[in-house]
Amino acid sequence: MTMHIANAPCSWGVDDPKNPFLPPWQRVLSEAAQAGYQSIELGPWHYLPVDPAELSKQLNDHGLSLVAGTIFDDLVSEANFPAIIELTHHICRNLSKVPTAEKTPGNASAPYLVIIDFSHPERARYAGQSDKAPRLPADDWQRMMQHITALSEIAWKEYGVRPVIHPHAGGCIEYADELAQLVKDIPHDVAGLCLDTGHLYYSGMDPITYLQRYWDRIDYLHFKDINDAVWRDVTARGLDFFTACAEGVMCPIGKGAINYPAVRAFLTERNYKGWITIEQERDPRNADTSLRDVTASLHYLQSVGF
Repeated sequence: MTMHIANAPCSWGVDDPKNPFLPPWQRVLSEAAQAGYQSIELGPWHYLPVDPAELSKQLNDHGLSLVAGTIFDDLVSEANFPAIIELTHHICRNLSKVPTAEKTPGNASAPYLVIIDFSHPERARYAGQSDKAPRLPADDWQRMMQHITALSEIAWKEYGVRPVIHPHAGGCIEYADELAQLVKDIPHDVAGLCLDTGHLYYSGMDPITYLQRYWDRIDYLHFKDINDAVWRDVTARGLDFFTACAEGVMCPIGKGAINYPAVRAFLTERNYKGWITIEQERDPRNADTSLRDVTASLHYLQSVGF
């Protein structure tokens, strides 16, 4: 069984391209390659070079490919949607012109467009607190589903980039009830799922239970690990998601609460051959330990059979 493992710029604290503390992108590519990865996600648009020729050169120089690009934005607002349409074209056009990750069996292979709703402060504040987090009104939910469908059709039909929807702590698709509604509203032939073990745990869902429940919809996986003591503390204090990340709620894989030998056994049983991307969100001011941590995460997964 072959499972391909990538990483993402968020492991260096790269989420907001306007954050003044981001490490240089050259360092991220260099350290990802040094740690032993062969593929990486694009990260926020305008962080890595946007010119396809320059991006291709940099990826080739570091022995890397792109496994995915990401939409990480407000997917509810009608006013914001034209900008998201434009961004989708930019990302998918680049993914069609640069070195991308090795293809895996089946039609729903890399590269992926990872679609994440985020940008609602109240939801970010109640990340991991299902009983307190306000749900979207029905009209807003349906508008978000329509927007996701439109983005998915652009990616898949115009560029051959596989769209996958990522439930995310602090977004409007986070909890079990929202995931259940999502798969009812958007068929698999429109978009797959990218389930994230860390976000499932953060939001009160057992990772293996939900990987099993939605197995037929999963095209791509994200792995991260959670420091359970920090998670309990930050949710008890009602901290927003990124403040929680800055306080170390995410830790190297194998150092937290998620049972990765059991995850490996489950994926082996299901004969998973697709891509897995490791993430460890953090404050970019803590990126000095990123190389150590992404190396440790990869070595741990390899030690348990990935």
